[in-house]
Amino acid sequence: MDIGFIGLGKMGQPMAKRLVAAGHKLVVYDTRNDAVAPLVALGAQLASSPADVADRVETVLASLPEPHVVLRVATGEGGVIQGKKIRRFVDLSTTGSRMAREIHAALKARNIVQIDSPVSGGVSGAEKGTLAVMVSGPRAECELVKPALEVFGPVFMIGEAPGAGQTMKLINNLLSATAMAATSEATVMGAKAGLDPSVMIEVINAGSGRNTASDSKFPRTILTGEFSWGFATGLMAKDVRLCMEEAKTLGIEMQVGQAVHAIWQRAIEENGADSDFSRVIIPMEKRAGVQVRARK
Repeated sequence: MDIGFIGLGKMGQPMAKRLVAAGHKLVVYDTRNDAVAPLVALGAQLASSPADVADRVETVLASLPEPHVVLRVATGEGGVIQGKKIRRFVDLSTTGSRMAREIHAALKARNIVQIDSPVSGGVSGAEKGTLAVMVSGPRAECELVKPALEVFGPVFMIGEAPGAGQTMKLINNLLSATAMAATSEATVMGAKAGLDPSVMIEVINAGSGRNTASDSKFPRTILTGEFSWGFATGLMAKDVRLCMEEAKTLGIEMQVGQAVHAIWQRAIEENGADSDFSRVIIPMEKRAGVQVRARK
C-alpha cells in the first residue's frame, strides 16, 4: 500500500519503520532533516510539505504532538487538504474530539475522509507493534486502512462518529495519568514511613493495587532513577487537560480527574514540559524529603 506519513518523532519514527518493514511504500515528511533521514535510508520517498505528500498518495497518516499542529498540517496553507491525490487522512495523534470534528468538517468539504486513529502504548509499543489502535470513521474506509494500522498493534473499531476514537484515547490516558500520579503519591508515603521501595512495588504488583505504573514504569524508570520512559510531561498534561475539557462539554463532573490535572500541571511547573513524564514523582519526593529508589 502506498502511504504518506507526516511526523517522525518518538512515536512516528518507529511506526513508520514498521510500515516499511511490512512492505508498504512510504512518502514521508517532517520539519526535521534528522527525523526523515532514517526513513529515506530505508527506501521511503521524501516530500517537501504535507501538501506534497497528499499529491502523491491517497492515504496519509500523521503522528503529531499538539492539536494545533494537526490542524495546521491537515487544513492550513501547504496542508494535506491542498493535495491532489489524497482521499483519506488518518490521524494517529491525540487531539480531542472537538478538534477531530473540526478537521473532519474541513476535509469533508474537499471530499477527504477523516479517520481518527489515536494509539496507546508508548515508544516501546510503537517499536514492538503492540500499540492499542483506536479507530473511528466510516467503517468501509477504516477497513480499507486496517491492514496498515495492524502493523502498529491490535485495532479497535470505536465507532463511526468523528472524534469517537479521540474520546476513547482521552479516557485511556486519564487512567494512565491517574495511575502514575497515585502510585507516586502512595510510594512516597511508604518511603517516608521507612518502607523499602522495591518491596513496596513487589507487594503492589502481587496485590490489588497493581496498575500500569507499578507494573512497568516504576521498575524500569523510577526505582532505577533513570526517568527515561520516553514520554514528555507536557504531552501527558495536555491529554489530561483535553479530557477535562471534553468532560466539561459533556456536563460531567470529574473530581479525581481535576486532582490529577493539578498534579500534572505542578509537574510541568517544577520539572518542565519536556521532562520525562516519569519525573512526576520528583516534586512529591522533594516535599517529603525522600526518594523512591531501589536500595543498594
